[in-house]
Amino acid sequence: MKRLHRSRHGQAAIGALLLLMLSLPPLRPLLEESMRLHMLVQYPLVVLAGLLLGRAVSPALARRLSTWNALGLTGLAAAMLVTSVLMIPRVLDLALIDARVEVAKFAALLFVGAVLRSSWREAGNVVQAFFLGGFLPMTIAVGTLYQEMPLRLCNAYRLDDQQDLGQSLVYLAVAMTAVWLVRTARSVIAAEAEEAPVR
Repeated sequence: MKRLHRSRHGQAAIGALLLLMLSLPPLRPLLEESMRLHMLVQYPLVVLAGLLLGRAVSPALARRLSTWNALGLTGLAAAMLVTSVLMIPRVLDLALIDARVEVAKFAALLFVGAVLRSSWREAGNVVQAFFLGGFLPMTIAVGTLYQEMPLRLCNAYRLDDQQDLGQSLVYLAVAMTAVWLVRTARSVIAAEAEEAPVR
């Protein structure tokens, strides 16, 4: 039990250190120089920090919170909503010039990481498929828009940077779909193998 307790707080400490590194120079301005790095590197790393920091939540509090998150539905819905807002080009722009928006962006991404940690496994394959079926096509649509729009959607970034991000978003959505399908197929096959009668 003590070892588990130390492991939880050790992961939370790593999350806090990662967050500190991401929120201060030189790493923060470096990642925000490029639209692609901003959304596809900084965003996921802050989500990871939130996932690790979520390990600091006590088991008793986690059990109480789980009553509001049956099958991970509430957490996944909230994470999808927050992520959708953070993909809006205006948010990227404002985060670079308004410290309040930057702080809100970091807080929102930390929240996404924390709720994903407690919701993803709880959801199961069917609920995961439902949310991915909404989120990944939306990601492809946003990526396609970024690629095909002849005007800059973000004042802070060049048009070619916007197009690079759009292409990367499409590739990422396809890759995430493939990874989830392979992992789900493996888990289903393993579960069927365990349930099969021994001859």
